[in-house]
Amino acid sequence: MPLCWPASARCAWLVATVSTEQTRPGGVDVLTADGGIVRIRPVAASDAPALATLYSRSSPSSLRMRFFAVPGPRAIADEVARLCRPPDADHAALLAEQAGTVLGVASYERMPADARRAEFAVFVAEAHHGRGIGTLLLEHLAPLARQHGLTELVGEVMPGNAAMLRVASDLSGHVWSRLDDGLVDVGIATAGSAEVQAAVEIRERVAERASLRPLLAPRVVAVVGAGRAPGGVGHETLKAIVEYGFTGTVYAVNPHATVVAGVPAYPRLSDVPDPVDLAVVAVPAPAVPGVLADAGAAGVRAAVVLSCGFEATDADGRAARARLVRLARAHGIRLVGPNCLGVLNTDPKVRLAATFAPVLPRAALPSAGGLAVASQSGAVGIAVLDHAARAHCGISSFVSMGDKLDVSGNDLLAYWFDDPTTQAVALYLESFGNPRKFARMVRALARRKPVLAVFSGRSPAGQRAGASHTAAAAAPAATVDALFAQAGVIRTNHLGELLDTARMVTGQPLPGGNRLAILGNAGGVNVLAADAAAAAGLVVPEASARLRQAVAQKLPTAAGTGNPVDLGPGAPPAAFARALDLLASSGEADAVLVVAAATRVTDIGATLTALGAAADRWDTVPVAVVVLGSPGGPTTVGSRRAPVFDLPEQAVRALGHAAGYAAWLREPLGSRPELSGVDTAAARAVVDRVLARSTDVAISDGWQPYENVCRILSAYGIPMVSGSTAAGEDEAVAAAERLGYPVAVKAADPALVHKSDVGGVRLGLADAGAVRAAYRAVAAVDGPDVLVQAMATGPG
Repeated sequence: MPLCWPASARCAWLVATVSTEQTRPGGVDVLTADGGIVRIRPVAASDAPALATLYSRSSPSSLRMRFFAVPGPRAIADEVARLCRPPDADHAALLAEQAGTVLGVASYERMPADARRAEFAVFVAEAHHGRGIGTLLLEHLAPLARQHGLTELVGEVMPGNAAMLRVASDLSGHVWSRLDDGLVDVGIATAGSAEVQAAVEIRERVAERASLRPLLAPRVVAVVGAGRAPGGVGHETLKAIVEYGFTGTVYAVNPHATVVAGVPAYPRLSDVPDPVDLAVVAVPAPAVPGVLADAGAAGVRAAVVLSCGFEATDADGRAARARLVRLARAHGIRLVGPNCLGVLNTDPKVRLAATFAPVLPRAALPSAGGLAVASQSGAVGIAVLDHAARAHCGISSFVSMGDKLDVSGNDLLAYWFDDPTTQAVALYLESFGNPRKFARMVRALARRKPVLAVFSGRSPAGQRAGASHTAAAAAPAATVDALFAQAGVIRTNHLGELLDTARMVTGQPLPGGNRLAILGNAGGVNVLAADAAAAAGLVVPEASARLRQAVAQKLPTAAGTGNPVDLGPGAPPAAFARALDLLASSGEADAVLVVAAATRVTDIGATLTALGAAADRWDTVPVAVVVLGSPGGPTTVGSRRAPVFDLPEQAVRALGHAAGYAAWLREPLGSRPELSGVDTAAARAVVDRVLARSTDVAISDGWQPYENVCRILSAYGIPMVSGSTAAGEDEAVAAAERLGYPVAVKAADPALVHKSDVGGVRLGLADAGAVRAAYRAVAAVDGPDVLVQAMATGPG
C-alpha cells in the first residue's frame, strides 16, 4: 500500500510531482543538510540485498555503534529480515536512497510491556554521516508511529555515539536520556512541539539554501544548446552571461562547434573540463531528457530549462513532465522550469544573468536596495525587470519559475530568508503548489523582510485564463486575501503597484503608524493626495496649533499652514526643506509626502537636492516625493534613496502598504490553538483508502468527490452543507426530498472546477419538477452523476 506521509512530518520536502511509474510504494524526495536529494520510502522485501550491502560495507566501529558489538553474518541476516518484514501496527521501517543506493535505514518495534512506546534504531552509511539523513529518517518515522498510537520512541545509544545523541536531541523538545548499564537511554516524543517545529524549519531552510546555491551562486555554468548564430535563445543567453560579467567560468555545449560567442564549446556536458554547477538548457523539448541524463552523469547540481514544449495537460504531457522530474531527482539536480525565462543574481560576487530577458538591472550596489523576484510567468518577469531598471529599483536576484516542476516559490522563500543581499521579496503567482507550507514559510520570512505579491485570477475571466495557462485552478480571491493577511504578505493589485511599494519598503524606514503629513506647492494636488490617503488606510490629521504656528513663523509665504501644508507655486528649494524638517520633527506624522509641481519659477533639481538633504536628517521617518511636470528626473533623493514617484496616488498607495505591513509587524506572534473535537484518525482512514485505490501519486490531480471531502472536513469539525450524489432523476428527487426544498443540483465531477461556466449548477430548486429538469440539464453537461445539496441560508 502506498504510504501517505502526514502533514505533521515537517522536513525539507520537495514539491510532490506526478509520476506515472511508481516502482516503489510511497516515499518522498527530501533535501539533506548539504543540499543533496534523497528519497525516503518504506522498506520492501526486495530491498534485502541492498540492506545487506549497506551493513557489509560499513566499518567495525560503525557497526559497533549500532549493534554494541561487531555482528556476524547471521546477525546481519536477522537484522535485514526484521527490516524487510511487512509493516504493521507494531513495526515499520524506512530507508533513504540516492540514485538507487541505500544510504540509511530507520525502524521501530512496539515494546511488549508498554503498548504506547516503541524501540527505534537508525543506521546511516559511514560516507554519508553529517548530511542529516538519520534526522530525516526519524522525522518521518515519528509521525508514522504516532498514527499507530505510539507516543514515544526509545532507544539505547553508546555514550561515544555523539552523532546519534545529537540527532535525538534535535528531534524532540521532550527528549530524555539516562545512563544505564553503560548505555544511554534516549526517548523521542512522537508528537511534535513548537520547539521541534522551529528546529525543523531551521534545518529545512539550511538545506534549501544549500541545494539552491549551485543555481543562484554557481562557480561554473554551461549553456547547452548555444547555437553559433545570434538570435537563438541559447546563444543570446550565453552572451548575456558573458556580457553581464559572470565572475565564474562559462562554457557552451554544442556538438558542432569548438567556440560559441567567444566561449569554449564542448559536445556534451560530460566533456566539459570543469565540474559544472549549473546547466542552462535551451534545446528542443524531445532532447531535454537526454541532456538531464548527461548532466546527472557529469555531476551537475542545478539546471534551468528554458525549453518550452511541456505545456500539454493530457496524459502524454503529464508523463513528459514526470520524466524530467524523475531524471532530475535521481541525479540530485534542482530543476527550474521548463518554459522559463532564466535566473539572475546581481551580487557583485556572482553577476549571473542566465536569462534571455531583454533588459537587465545593474549589478547590485550596497545602497541600491535588494528586491528578490520570483515570477511564474516569463512575460511578467520581463515587465518587472524593465520597470525596475527604469525606476532604479535594486534587484538582488530573479527567478522565472516557468512550469515549476521542482523549484517553486516555497523553495525560493527559504533561500531568500538568510540571503544578505535580499531586503525584500516580490512574488507573481498563479497557483499554490503547497499552500500550507507557503503560509508557514512566508509568515516566517515576512517577520524579517517585506514580502509583496501579485496573485492573478481575481476575476472569473482571470481564473479561466490562469487555469488554461498553468493547468491549475486559482485559489478563490477571499482565500488568498485571508492567507496573505495572516502571513503579513503585502498584496498588491497590479505590477506597477507592487514595484512602487517595493521601492517604499526596500531600504526605507517603516511608518510608526498611519498618520500622513502632506506638503507641496500645488493645492489641488495636495487635495488629491489627501483623498488617496483615505483609500490607502492612512489618515491626514489636522495639524496642531503649535505646528501651525511653527509653519507660519518659518514659512511666512505659505498659502496653507495646516495639513496639507501649501507652500505656494513659487516656493524656493529652501522652503521645501524647512517644511519637511518641521513635519518630520513634529511628532504628528508617521510619514511625509512631498509634492513638487514644476513651474517656470521652480528649480526642480535644486528642490530635490534640498529635499534629499532634509530626508537624510530624519532617516527614521518615511518620505515619498512626487514630481509633476518634469519627466526624466532622478528617481530617488538623498543618500537614503527616498523614492520619487510620478503621481501622488502611486506614492500614497505605497505608503499605505508600508504602514499596513508595519502594523502587522507590531502585532503579537500569537500561538497555535489546541483544537478539540478533531478526529485525525477518521480523516487519515479516508486518505489511506483513497491512496490504496490509486495508482497515481497525484491521486487524479488531487480532486476528490464530495463524500471524501465531507468526511475529511467533518473529522476536523468543519461543517458542510448536507448533500447526496444521485445517478438518475428519481434518485435526485429522492435526495431533494430527504434534504428538504429548496435544493441545488451540481455536476458531481470534482475535476470540473468551474461548474457554473459550463451550465453545471442549478440553484433554488423548489419542487420535484424543477429537480428533474435540472438533473437533465446538468447530466447533459457532465454525465449521469450529480450532487444534490440543500440551499445554504445566510444569517438572519
